[in-house]
Amino acid sequence: MNGFRSGEALLGDLTTGQLTRLCHVAGLSEADTAAYAGVLIESLGAAAGQPLALPPPSRTFLADDHSPVEFSLAFLPGRAPDLRVLVEPGCSSGDDLAENGRAGLRSIHAMADRWGFSTDQLDRIEDLFLPPSPEGPLALWCALELRPGGVPGVKVYLNPSANGAGRAAETVREALARLGHGQAFDSLPRAEGFPFFALDLGDWDAPRVKVYLKHPGLSAAEAGSLPRMTPAPGRERLEEFFRTVGDLPAGDLTDGEGADGEGADRLTGRPALTCHSFTETATGLPSGYTLHVPVRDYVRHDGEARERAVAVLRGNGMDSAALDRALAAVNPRPLGDGVGLIAYLALVHQRGRPQRVTVYVSSEAYETRPPRETVPTRDRVRARL
Repeated sequence: MNGFRSGEALLGDLTTGQLTRLCHVAGLSEADTAAYAGVLIESLGAAAGQPLALPPPSRTFLADDHSPVEFSLAFLPGRAPDLRVLVEPGCSSGDDLAENGRAGLRSIHAMADRWGFSTDQLDRIEDLFLPPSPEGPLALWCALELRPGGVPGVKVYLNPSANGAGRAAETVREALARLGHGQAFDSLPRAEGFPFFALDLGDWDAPRVKVYLKHPGLSAAEAGSLPRMTPAPGRERLEEFFRTVGDLPAGDLTDGEGADGEGADRLTGRPALTCHSFTETATGLPSGYTLHVPVRDYVRHDGEARERAVAVLRGNGMDSAALDRALAAVNPRPLGDGVGLIAYLALVHQRGRPQRVTVYVSSEAYETRPPRETVPTRDRVRARL
């Protein structure tokens, strides 16, 4: 149970309280904080007024306990972290994915009207991702990058398997082509699934189209070889990040086995993800690469997850004290009492911008998973990518 829950607390009360405290960690003004809390309430719709004593409004894939809200903090050296909130605006529709998607679209269009941005790119691909009878684990999610001034950056996340998992690659290829990235699909590395397709909407210096890939059984050596952007991020830094988060030994090849990855130590639980972002159409190559590791599957409890996050932040010259304040702002429980408060750690590279680290923090509105006794950290298996 979340440490801020009491009595007949409502989902909206809990999550806006978490958001308010996180805004203070991120250094946002009181006016901006109040404005963004209001946006979150509106995005949750009728679900905001639902007591937490009732089951979640939908069995959303957004969080392990089906909370329709997740937070993330993007760290850079020498400054407070940037705060984002991810929400499923159609969660009040229960498990009706079609209505969930329609409600999500209404929410995005309301934001467009409020903040004066175009939804043209989303409109071009709506039929691909929001068919009459969608399949898969989600319809539409919305992420808000909470900026000073009360106008967020808006990102939309869609499901490539909406027309069936077997058509996900075809859907992604067609969506990229419609958005002017006709060569982009062929630049993607091999993977075993397309969990998300995302768009930046509104005021962005270089709006991105982002393709997420799933990599079961990934090794550190493979994680360092997956970027297709130019200039490519340093392979050693990627491998070091992957090993630190997954608690893999330095130099993940053993017994003198080859660099093709056979015999490597690999993550065998929830798979790592990569994100390849496209901002220009001339070359067909991505301009960004992000490596996401689901740290919650590779620790016994959140104390261990926090230690790995701190190691990554300090190794990149970033403020780990802000992370501790953020975790306490979301749920002040002892970190050893559960696992999943820190969901993912990500290393982000974007052309022309400094490297950053993103920490994804679960709301835990409905449940805190108990700590586990053992961790399926790694296994010696043959390469599968």
